Amino acid sequence: MLSTLLSVGWSPEIRGIVVVVVFVVALMGSTYLLLGTNVGARLGFLIAMTALSGWFMCMGFVWAIYGIGLKGAMPSWKPANPITIVRDGALLDKAGVVKAPIATTGLDATATAQKVQDTMKSEGWSLLDEADPRRGQAVASADAILQNEAKEFAAGDYLAVNVYDRGGERGPKLGKSIDFIAFFHKPHYSVVEIAPVIPQRSEPGRAPAKPVINTAAPHRYVVMIRDLGNRRRPALLTMFGGGIIFFLLAWLLHRRERFLNENLALKPAEA
Repeated sequence: MLSTLLSVGWSPEIRGIVVVVVFVVALMGSTYLLLGTNVGARLGFLIAMTALSGWFMCMGFVWAIYGIGLKGAMPSWKPANPITIVRDGALLDKAGVVKAPIATTGLDATATAQKVQDTMKSEGWSLLDEADPRRGQAVASADAILQNEAKEFAAGDYLAVNVYDRGGERGPKLGKSIDFIAFFHKPHYSVVEIAPVIPQRSEPGRAPAKPVINTAAPHRYVVMIRDLGNRRRPALLTMFGGGIIFFLLAWLLHRRERFLNENLALKPAEA
């Protein structure tokens, strides 16, 4: 059987199906065969299914604790609605990024960007440092929005100059450090400031020229909201589903045992 299995090279369709069938027959089938030959076919099947569902319940519990195994969607940055890309810093109030309009009349692109930065800091936005890993995650998500979804820029046509962050606090907390019951989150927002660059002529055999920001072009702002995902949902569903089946089958085994003891306790009828 092993040589036949290894000769199948079409993965994952045929090989995956064959592997699953072989392991189901070899593992669960062998267990049921041993139980069936000792306690009977029906009782052996009931015991085997009870043990299997209990194993699923325990496995889902471990998966849910450590966030491993069968996973759902991971946390990621998603485009904010209704406005995702703001093409002028003076319009950030329209997207709900700042509360009051930013007066940029008579200012060039560099002065406007500085005015926007000062306003966002004064309204509670945090400017992330370049070494902060959250900055890299936000920039990567903004790249996907600009290049793939909005088709606003191509790769190499812009630079991410600033990343602003606000929100995302968890609660409730016991003191300042104990947060194992902090299941509720406030909305978490990130704004990536994009500066267009001057097109550079590339020459064969030479390293690409260092990008130069176009000071005459206005900066864009990509507004995103954090999607917490559902990483542990499949594990929790596995745990609860396996638990329901396990307790139901365990109750059936208990009910059968009770009926058996009652029948054995009966006195034989006299002739």
